[in-house]
Amino acid sequence: MTEGSETEPQDGSADADDSAAASSPSREPPAVAVVDAQTSGNVGTIARAMKNFGFEDLKLVDPPDLSRDSEAYGFAGQAREDILPNADEVTLDHLAENYHTVALTATTNEDSRKHVRFPFSTPAELSERLATVDAPTCLVFGREDVGLTNEELAQLDEICAIPASEEYPVLNLGQAATITLYELRNLAIEANQLPDVEVERADEPVVERLHDQFAEFLEALDHPVEKRAKTGRLFRRLVGRAHPTEREARTLLGIFRRASAHLDFYGDDADAAVEDTDAKESAADATASDAEN
Repeated sequence: MTEGSETEPQDGSADADDSAAASSPSREPPAVAVVDAQTSGNVGTIARAMKNFGFEDLKLVDPPDLSRDSEAYGFAGQAREDILPNADEVTLDHLAENYHTVALTATTNEDSRKHVRFPFSTPAELSERLATVDAPTCLVFGREDVGLTNEELAQLDEICAIPASEEYPVLNLGQAATITLYELRNLAIEANQLPDVEVERADEPVVERLHDQFAEFLEALDHPVEKRAKTGRLFRRLVGRAHPTEREARTLLGIFRRASAHLDFYGDDADAAVEDTDAKESAADATASDAEN
């Protein structure tokens, strides 16, 4: 941990540079500050969450023991290699003077008559707004037991609170930081490890072939003619919500094709079973219709 490192964030050299930084996803993500943490393990957890979601700059106000054999390094994961040992020990005054500060708290005021903890944003709302803030920003988390005091909150620029159960809204410090940093990840990372599911969706011609094959399957099944259009629409809505991948769509195509061929081959022997199924479906449809009426 670097002590006494209260260097002011560098200002842009020109208005054009500042404007570009404000709109660029590659600009510096917000710093993360922890005020008077009581246990080093929570600091390590926060450092790990920062590493998970692309945040790098950890500020500590009155920190606990963060020696290499402390719980912090045990909880930090890979953040023990960079974020934790590079953390700066600063004062709250330094943060207030050099950053646009966001205070995280579980307790808010209900309206503007008491404005120390009001108005406030949720992390999701904050994520959208901070993307347009052209200033060094710092997220400030308080103590495990009492959070940030009213006096400390009065020094900070805005309030953020995580929506939670009205009966028990207080989260563990490490949990609160993890949730907040997850919601704000768009300010720190441009890509994640997950594939683009939209790219994986089957091409429309394949999906339409699936619907055509399903229609042939209904015909081979000797599904009642008057029900085929409705059944086809239901299947189309199901597939539309599912967004099948190319492999999923082609697998279903193969299944319906083989089923249709099987039904055509054994059609005469299957008539009795089909008639029995039709009778049961008709009874079920009648019951459902009565329930709707």
